[in-house]
Order: sequence, then C-alpha cells, then structure tokens
Amino acid sequence: MDRPRIGYAQRKRTRRIAAGCIAAVAFLALAWAVSRIEPAAPGVDAAVVFTDTVKRGEMLRQVRGIGTLVPETVVVIAASDAGRIERRFVQPGQPVKPGTILLELSSPQVEQEYLDAAAQLREGQAELANLQAQLEDQRLTQESLTADFEGQYLQAKAQHDADLELSKSGLTDQVTLMKSRVAMEQLHKRYELERARGDARKPSVEAQLEAQRARIEQMEALFALRQDKVDRLRVRAGMHGVLQLMDVEVGQLVAPGDELARVSDPSHLKAELKIPETLVNDVAVGQRAEVDTRNGVIEGEVSRIDPAAIEGTVLVDIRLLGEMPRGARPDLSVDGTIELERLENVLHVGRPIHAREESLMGLFRLEGDQTHASRVQVQVGKVSVSTIEVRSGLSEGDKVVLSDMSAWDAYDRIRLE
Repeated sequence: MDRPRIGYAQRKRTRRIAAGCIAAVAFLALAWAVSRIEPAAPGVDAAVVFTDTVKRGEMLRQVRGIGTLVPETVVVIAASDAGRIERRFVQPGQPVKPGTILLELSSPQVEQEYLDAAAQLREGQAELANLQAQLEDQRLTQESLTADFEGQYLQAKAQHDADLELSKSGLTDQVTLMKSRVAMEQLHKRYELERARGDARKPSVEAQLEAQRARIEQMEALFALRQDKVDRLRVRAGMHGVLQLMDVEVGQLVAPGDELARVSDPSHLKAELKIPETLVNDVAVGQRAEVDTRNGVIEGEVSRIDPAAIEGTVLVDIRLLGEMPRGARPDLSVDGTIELERLENVLHVGRPIHAREESLMGLFRLEGDQTHASRVQVQVGKVSVSTIEVRSGLSEGDKVVLSDMSAWDAYDRIRLE
C-alpha cells in the first residue's frame, strides 16, 4: 500500500515560488541590460561626405565675393537741350574717338535761338560801325571849327601886329589898335575853347565806343553759346574708347539731362565685388586681392570701399595690377578673393557649411575605427573663405565631417557606410 509523503506539497510550492523569483529577477536583469544598450547609429553614405583633418600652422584668412569688371573711366553723355533723335551713327561695342559723331538731334528752339543771336550780333556790329562813323564825323567837324577859329585868330593877330607897328610910327590911332587887339583876344579865346572842346570829346568818344564794344562782346558770347548748343546737337564721343551703351532710338524725344550714351576705356578696367556686409568689417584699402575672370587670375588690391550696404552686400573696388587676360571686357562676371590677414600657429580646418565667426557649432569627429563619428562642440574663431580657426573642441590630427549634416541633428553618433 502507498505510504503518504509527508511535506511534499509544501516543498513543491516552495520550489515553484523560488523558480518564479529567479525568473522575475532574470527578467528584470535582462530588461535593465536592454535599456542600457545604445540605439544603433544611423548609416551615412561615406561617398557623399566630405571630411578634413585638423592642422596646426599658418591660416590665410580671406573673404570672397562675386562681381563684374567695369571701366575705370566712363563718360556719360547727356542731352544738353530738349530735342528729337534724328540719326544714330555708331552702335554699342564700336571703337570711337573724341570727334566721332554718335547721334544727331534736332531742336527748333535751339536753332531759332542761334539765328536770333546771330542777328543781334550783326545788328550790334552795325551799330558800332555807325557810331564810329558818327563820332568820326563829329571829330572832323570839331577839328574843322577849331582850324577855322585858329585861322581867324592868326589873321587878327597879324592885323594887331601891323596896327601896333603903325601906331609906333604914328600912322594909326589908339582906337584902331585897341579894336584889333580886342578882336585878336576874342578869337584867341574862341580858338582855345574849341581846341579844349575837341580834347574833352576824346574820353567821351572812347567811353561810347567801349560801351558799344562791351555790348558786342556780350552778343558774341551769347552767339558762341548758341552756336555751341547747335554743335552739341551732333553728339560726339569726347574720348578714345568704346561705345558702351546707347539706350535711345531714332524719333525719340529727349529732355535736358537725359542720358544718351556711355563711352568707356576698355583698356583700364577694375573689379567691383559684392562682399557680404557681415564680412566686410576687416576689409581695408590696400589689401591684396585676386580676381578670377574664368580665363585667368589677375593680381589686384583694394582701392575703395563703398560706405553704404545694399541688399546685404557692400561694393568693394579692386584695382587690377596684372595684365588683362584675353576676353576681359566690361560687365564680365568675375570672382574675387581679398586677403585679410595671416594667422600664425593656429589650429584650423576646412570650413564647414553654416560656419560663423566666433560661434559654437557641432561637428561630427571620426572615431578610431574611422567608421563611426561622434558629435562634438567646437568653438570657432576667425573664419576664412575655405578654412576656420579652431579655438577648442578639436585637437591636431582629428578628422571631422564638413558636409551639411543637418538631416542628422537628432543623432550624436553616425556610421559611415
């Protein structure tokens, strides 16, 4: 017969409880271990990632801008008077000389003013000739009158001298002698008065002639001005160069001051670069520059910095010092680089996307396996066109990712595949 097993149920229940506790502890341990496992790093195609190595040494700090070649000498030719375009003689791009006629205008008002000024000048010249004739006639009349009184005086003097001699001989009386003396003295006074009157007329004659000559000079100046305005209806280049622009058409009405054409000297060009206003603070006149025309690089230097910013950029003029490459012409698009300074013995690396001067930015630094990269915070110092100064966060020899990694902002570690 079976014997009862005393305490078996109790032992079985104890074993079950112990096994459950062990299982629970094991599950909690496994859950804790799983929670400590980091998520797998996302994969990034290594072929599209650009990297660079941190170096120590000299860093050339530069700033870059785009722009165009423009002539140093540009003559803007404007309309001096209102008129109508009658003819065009030259097209943009053609060489011109100072006397080359570019346009011919018509202006009835200018032509009428010229004719009026010519008529006034002829009238003034005729008045001067008439005045000279009148004054000459008056002079001759006065001289004739003076000569007549001189003759009468000389006759009276001769008569008085004769009467005086006769009186000494007792052949004439004192009354006759007195009459001849009075007649002589009167005629002498008339003669002196007429001669003085003739002398007094000379300044008056000169004054009248000078006044008329001054009026004629005014008329000549006005005539020259009107003639010059007529001449300017035939618009000339005024310099050796190339016609750069002529934005008017035959039959078009123009007002005084309207631009008719531009003439430039293509042999002396400069570069006008647009530099971002955030980078222009360190640009100074005299700094070395290079201008890339896509057909050659030209040495230059900063010659002028515009005082105003337009649409976030500042215009900087570069005087070109080297020989112009073939194909260099006004309005040619160019790239320019200005050398700001050279930093000695600094950590530097290639410039990442969105790098800003004196800022803190996150970069992915490659780990030892050269497959994974972890995000580090880098203090950026000076910024150049293609390099940045590293103040902290990286060491010499570190390799970092310079490409745009904004798509992985949520991750602190990536894997290069």
